[in-house]
Amino acid sequence: MFGILFLVLGEGATPLSKLETAIRELQSCDSDIDPKWLRAAIDALEGLFSAVVKRAQERGDHLVEGNITATSWISRTCGMSVTSAADRLCVGAQLESLPKVAAALSAGEIGYQSTSVLCHLRDQLGEKRDLFDEEEMLDYARRFSVFHLRLLCRYARHAADPDGFFNEAEESYLRRRLHISLMSDGMHAIDGILDPEVGAALKTALESLANRRGPEDERTHSQRMHDALGELVNHAMDEGKLPRRNGVRPHINVTTTLEGLKNEVGAPPADLELSLPISTRTLERITCDATISRVLLADSMVIDVGRATRVTSAPRRRALRVRDRGCRFTGCDRAASWSTPHHIIAWARGGPNNIGNEVLLCFYHHRLVHEGGWQVIKVGREFRFIPPERVVMRRARGPGVRWAA
Repeated sequence: MFGILFLVLGEGATPLSKLETAIRELQSCDSDIDPKWLRAAIDALEGLFSAVVKRAQERGDHLVEGNITATSWISRTCGMSVTSAADRLCVGAQLESLPKVAAALSAGEIGYQSTSVLCHLRDQLGEKRDLFDEEEMLDYARRFSVFHLRLLCRYARHAADPDGFFNEAEESYLRRRLHISLMSDGMHAIDGILDPEVGAALKTALESLANRRGPEDERTHSQRMHDALGELVNHAMDEGKLPRRNGVRPHINVTTTLEGLKNEVGAPPADLELSLPISTRTLERITCDATISRVLLADSMVIDVGRATRVTSAPRRRALRVRDRGCRFTGCDRAASWSTPHHIIAWARGGPNNIGNEVLLCFYHHRLVHEGGWQVIKVGREFRFIPPERVVMRRARGPGVRWAA
């Protein structure tokens, strides 16, 4: 199993040169290689590398080349990240006191990642490292996956050193951050580190909203998680319970012209606050349930500001919730409180602004209708949803039938 490692003991060239020759022969080998065997050999070499760099640190090799720390020297010299270099130094230091773990790694009984987990646990225990039971932890490493071994080590760490566990958790808490950056195409990039409680809460909330919504839902899981986040924040703003800023409830502002609101040819795109211009189709979806303010300009000067008016009034919204009881898209189970009014015929294009021309749709299906090209047809008290490839454009409508292009 470990023939490749035994080559280093041959006569003639140096052990390292023989290893390089064996690696080249292995790379040119046409026959299938057992990945488990190959991984075990690589892990054994990782253990050897850790011991080598630890001895180099003790000799002060990094100081000879003008490096302040051995970690930075290993990172630069060996083409590794600083984190990976620090990990090897930790493993190299701890394996000197863990002969049974070192032997298991060399024999292929455990992998390098499991070895690293055990070494870091012993290092974290500090003055209480005598509580580390090598045989017991090695048995866990043989029987459990790296993920579950890491969990077991966290339990062991808390049991042996609860104060140290707490202090480490507090240090990790200081690393929490969240950045939302506007990209050149109008999308936003999110980068952050969440603490365990916030991360678990956010993931739980998003997962509950990220289920597939029907056979027409072709989104990936990542896309559904994104849409769930959008649903969550829009619902929070719609509820009106967030703290006010400058006396106003949190909201997003969209600025457009009358021509853009009517989706006329040649109209400019709408301006979305804190982002780039958006299409008129997206504007039409937003204005289905928005508060509209009229602003008159003359020579770039504001000469009049009209009163803010809600497109769908509160009484009509209550009536919609009683009638529809939730998103009316076939098979959707979103409650009324998680749905918004959709105008079957856009009010900006002459559609009546009354309950007969409205239907409740959830965030995903509302977007599917506007940006996705689905068509809503009302027949009596029922609603039918037609996908883009089946949309039929008609010049006339029968009694009681409505649709939107």
